[in-house]
Amino acid sequence: MPEKVIDHPTVGKEAAPQGAAPARRRLRGRFGRNALPYLLLLPALLAELLIHLVPMVTGIVMAFKQLTQFFIRDWSSAPWSGFDNFKVALEFNAPVGKALLHSFWVTCMFTVLSVGLSWLIGVTASIFTQDAFRGRGLLRAAFMLPYALPVFAAVITWSFMFQRDTGLINHVLHDQLHLTDDKPFWLIGDNSFWALLTVSVWKSWPFAFLTLTAGLQNIPRELYEAAALDGAGVWQQIRRITLPSLRPVNLVLVLVLFLWTFNDFNTPFVLFGKSAPQAADLISIHIYQSSFITWNFGQGSAMSVLLLLFLLLVTAVYLFATNRRRGEAE
Repeated sequence: MPEKVIDHPTVGKEAAPQGAAPARRRLRGRFGRNALPYLLLLPALLAELLIHLVPMVTGIVMAFKQLTQFFIRDWSSAPWSGFDNFKVALEFNAPVGKALLHSFWVTCMFTVLSVGLSWLIGVTASIFTQDAFRGRGLLRAAFMLPYALPVFAAVITWSFMFQRDTGLINHVLHDQLHLTDDKPFWLIGDNSFWALLTVSVWKSWPFAFLTLTAGLQNIPRELYEAAALDGAGVWQQIRRITLPSLRPVNLVLVLVLFLWTFNDFNTPFVLFGKSAPQAADLISIHIYQSSFITWNFGQGSAMSVLLLLFLLLVTAVYLFATNRRRGEAE
């Protein structure tokens, strides 16, 4: 009688170690949980690539081409110029370089004043509305109106207010308060710088107010109460408690305001049009004029690349200095 062969699942096969299948399932589950956030971020990353990175790389390529109005139809066929566009932009004794240097200094002065005044007004308003009082919510909402309004609508309104003969500014200063001998021009000449600065500060300080108000919520009230018991006045409390506690918020706020203000194009373009006065010739509108008015896109792209490098350098130095100071404080 033939011997009966018992078929065993492990016969002729390598026996799987115990617990291997649950380990594989745990690994797949962990991978799926880790991959889900990246899958959710993938559409935003692709949109960022298409909207920002691709035009930026294209602009860098254009900076090395002799791209003028003769090659607009097919810009890729424009001849390579190497660093000639950068040399022209950085030749400060020549008309193009001299105009760019003037625009750079105007932008630096404008940025310093705008960021400083926006921060000063924002921190003052946030400290003033820190304690509860009747109508505080309504006042905070009113402070946020410039930030909530569309930029184009707000700046167009300001352009009407700055009109010499029919504007509200001259009506108040000249007709009612009699502070000026004659109605000044605000949108041309040297006064255009102060008109642009006024609109920029009016538009930017609510963001500083919102950010600093959020930072004030993290300061314990016990610190102010203890300081008051020790005899510290309001100014001493602000100098010893409020400002040091807001330092991490201020580091980020100042950097963001600097980048926004230095790159601001909408405000001067809507306020002055395609050609800004020399006193208010910000570098953003200057690059626009070099590209779309003179039709020299290669030169305008080179200026844009130089602006990008300058902002990256300032940001890197700022972050290095603030992080080093923070490390020394700790």
